[in-house]
Amino acid sequence: MGSVKTSQNQQLRSAEGALGLRVRLLGPMTITNDGRSVAIVSKRARALIGYIALREGVEISRSVITGLLWGERSEGQARASLRQVLSELRGALNGSLQHSIIATRDTVSWALGSAWIDAKVVEASADTGNANLLREATELVSGELMEGLAVGEAGFEQWLASERERFRLLIGRIYTRLMEGAEHSGMVEEALTYGLKLLSLDPLQEHVHRALMRLYAAQGRPDAALSQYERCRHELSTQLGVLPAAETEDLARSIRASRRASPATVKHAEGALPLPDKPSIAVLPFENMSGEAEQEYFADGIVEEIITALSRIRWLFVIARNSSFTYKGRAVDVRQIGREQGVRYVLEGSVRKAGNRIRIAGQLVDASTGLQLWADRFDGEIADVFDLQDRVTANVVGAIAPKLEQAEIARVKNKPTESLDAYDHYLRGMAGLHQWTRETNEEGRLHFYRAIELDPNFAAAYGMAARCYSQRRSSGWTTDAEEEVAETVRLARRATELGRDNADALSAAGLSLAYIAGEVDEGAVLLERALALNPNLAWAWYFSGWVKVYLGDPEAAISDTARAMRLSPHDIHIFNMQTVVAYAHLLSGRFNDAIAWAEMALRGRSGHASALRVLAASSALSGRPEQARKAMTRLREVNPALRLSNVSEYIPLRRAKDLRLLTDGLRQAGLPE
Repeated sequence: MGSVKTSQNQQLRSAEGALGLRVRLLGPMTITNDGRSVAIVSKRARALIGYIALREGVEISRSVITGLLWGERSEGQARASLRQVLSELRGALNGSLQHSIIATRDTVSWALGSAWIDAKVVEASADTGNANLLREATELVSGELMEGLAVGEAGFEQWLASERERFRLLIGRIYTRLMEGAEHSGMVEEALTYGLKLLSLDPLQEHVHRALMRLYAAQGRPDAALSQYERCRHELSTQLGVLPAAETEDLARSIRASRRASPATVKHAEGALPLPDKPSIAVLPFENMSGEAEQEYFADGIVEEIITALSRIRWLFVIARNSSFTYKGRAVDVRQIGREQGVRYVLEGSVRKAGNRIRIAGQLVDASTGLQLWADRFDGEIADVFDLQDRVTANVVGAIAPKLEQAEIARVKNKPTESLDAYDHYLRGMAGLHQWTRETNEEGRLHFYRAIELDPNFAAAYGMAARCYSQRRSSGWTTDAEEEVAETVRLARRATELGRDNADALSAAGLSLAYIAGEVDEGAVLLERALALNPNLAWAWYFSGWVKVYLGDPEAAISDTARAMRLSPHDIHIFNMQTVVAYAHLLSGRFNDAIAWAEMALRGRSGHASALRVLAASSALSGRPEQARKAMTRLREVNPALRLSNVSEYIPLRRAKDLRLLTDGLRQAGLPE
């Protein structure tokens, strides 16, 4: 297999120097024909080339393409637009080279081998063992995939974001192979170069920080090695809220012990998360001014709805509810919040509910200066609560971007239900769901059912009720598996039917169908739809990480979960996100990394059954029988129903080899048949 891969790389590489059609996608998109530039003016035409060229040799349905590039148009209009773009491309590519694009009545494809495509060279090179080919592949990268291209269609933008992330991971894999090969060969400077490039792609790769520490130490530069350790510690602390793994700490202690000179104090730099490349905001819990503890859930629910509404605005980066709520009940300077969450703006406020009257007050603060940008209050009847939320949201958006068109503000208005009583029970259910205990999960489930009784068309309530069953299964609280599977499917299907435009409903339904019913492909589709509707929804990215684990795509799982953790860097459910990453490393054979992430998760929730499962298996597979035994003992306490015969009920792994790997590890750790 390795020789075949190398041959493919050589053929692709040799095509670069030949005359003919050459397409560069990694960076600003360029096309040349026999050395002459080909002008493709239309953005959608360029988008079409990029899409079909990356799927070289695959016949793609015209309906799939029109859905990506003309999703808002009728089918007839979209097909006519596609014909027009194909005509433009045939004219631009000229002569025999127009046959690179093969169009039939029903499909469009890029002819296999008809052109040199830089992205395909990099893709084919990622798994080769030839260092020269790997180095040459890195030289082809001049920027992100199709840099600067935007067509304003949600379907295409979501696909492009996913492909950009995939190539970032591919390029990272190439740098990793080059770094490891150079380190093994004693080429320390080259290994350092590629290690630093890896960290520029993702500063949270702890194994890369360790490699750089070893390399600096090998150069006789212990101070540089310990500075690298401090950078690692800083990144993990500020972005994930965790400490380095035991392996990293052991390496740092070893380097300190071997340092001949008197150790200088290495100061921990108090840095901040980098600001996103678009306006960013954290909405803090509003103060409950009603004087009744019973009304806390109502104030929290108001904030959650405002966060959801703001998240629907694509050009905003919105910190997830679970991270911003870590400040509940605490007096923290907004400048500190801005640094810790990596945002420019902070919204804080209060809710006062008295009888049938309600007042929402808010103020928007520039977190970099502490200056107030806007403040207002909104009074009305309790029946006007949705309108009040809309007014707060619209005013916040207006303060961030005064020239925002009214149409953009209108997009955030989306009442979850017409029934205020149903909404009240929904908020109570969410309060229980977030706490993740057996008792509050059951309370939350019953509140969601009551919300459904009051409003049978309340899509998000169906989705969150299904989510309660997912929590039950994950935590080992299931009482009647067959009945709960059937009920979860019913709830998820209803959420999907009613919530076609509701990201919360679709994401909860997607995870529930994938996890509880084993309908992984359908779950993945629902999560893609949810993220197209709301790319700021941290839970959807986290759920997508789980589904990528089930599908056997661990690198994509890590990527999606990293996105979730950036949107919610201080989430109270961070232990769940860390567990996803642990499973992804396990399936990739990186057992030490899997152990490190599982241990992080267990520091956040010591009895988390899912994290204990991956810790026990990874410890056994990495030759740590005592650690595996201890993890298994604790696991059987919290999840006594688990057996080798029913492991797939707790994690529905699609690939047989993944399930074998997990069950082999659990068997070695002592799990009975």
